[in-house]
Amino acid sequence: MKTIPVENAAGTILCHDVTKIVPGEFKGPAFKRGHKVTPEDIPVLLDIGKANLYVYDQQDGYVHEDEAALSIARSTAGQHIEITGPEEGKATLRASTDGLLYINPAALNSLNTFQDVTMATLHSYRYVKKNEAVGATRVIPLAVPSGLLDNVDRLCSTAFPVVEVKPLRKAAVGIVTTGSEVYSGRIKDRFGPILKKKFNDLGSEIIEQIFVSDEVDFTARAITTLIECKADLIAVTGGMSVDPDDQTPNAIKQTGAEIVSYGAPTYPGAIFLLAYLNDVPIVGLPGCVMYHKASIFDLTIPRILAGEKLQRKDIVAFGYGGFCKGCDHCRFPTCDFGTI
Repeated sequence: MKTIPVENAAGTILCHDVTKIVPGEFKGPAFKRGHKVTPEDIPVLLDIGKANLYVYDQQDGYVHEDEAALSIARSTAGQHIEITGPEEGKATLRASTDGLLYINPAALNSLNTFQDVTMATLHSYRYVKKNEAVGATRVIPLAVPSGLLDNVDRLCSTAFPVVEVKPLRKAAVGIVTTGSEVYSGRIKDRFGPILKKKFNDLGSEIIEQIFVSDEVDFTARAITTLIECKADLIAVTGGMSVDPDDQTPNAIKQTGAEIVSYGAPTYPGAIFLLAYLNDVPIVGLPGCVMYHKASIFDLTIPRILAGEKLQRKDIVAFGYGGFCKGCDHCRFPTCDFGTI
């Protein structure tokens, strides 16, 4: 920071507000702290009696807060992230498409250890819409040394990306609905319509729904039939509990699928099964998916559609944040459920 004559101030950055007073009419800032002085500003400053200014001189190797925020945002942004601003020194990162948000928490924490650098984001694995703000960054002072931004860029080059959005693929989904009461027509299927809406909301399409009894062979054949029909994902409903008549886990195992997890530390959604047969994911969905706006479905299916092959450790990690408080008015995903 230095004091210089106004006539020499073009291109420098104000370190303080410059007040303008018009008696009986106005008193306030003619120019705000952080303003970059232009040649056109000089006559105005002289007219309000400012012969000298406190400024940062960018020739001294410092970068204005606006440019610094943009630099940090560019260093951290991965695929399908666009940057808007800066506004009041802050650059905002937005999703450029609908998709699943991925944050690198370790890299984000390291970034925030740099003196005068700040960045905040939403939680990972949140389904976001195009143009939705997912994070922002700014520096604390009006200007920072250019070397600081070089350090940020080096960090991000080894932990890139810090923030990205992965679009969900449009999957062909097959549904197997188990249960003799539905298969025989004694009761109407209510699970299928709910699943169709949930998958449609994520951009996927139901190609076929097969109704089966509780017989293991019948259910297993239905699963393999849907895979032969080029289903990208199989959702099996019903028969997931420990009741002796509930044989869905045995049927999925009989297909030869690799069982990743039977059970999840998630409420609602504990009686959940995930398996893969020739890289096709098979999910055994508990009844809570019908009744709760947010459940294990919303924690697993978007990640599968984003291209992840979930492992046992991913299911285990749901325990932290996997307890739904059952609010009277569900605000998911703007809540604690599923945040990691």
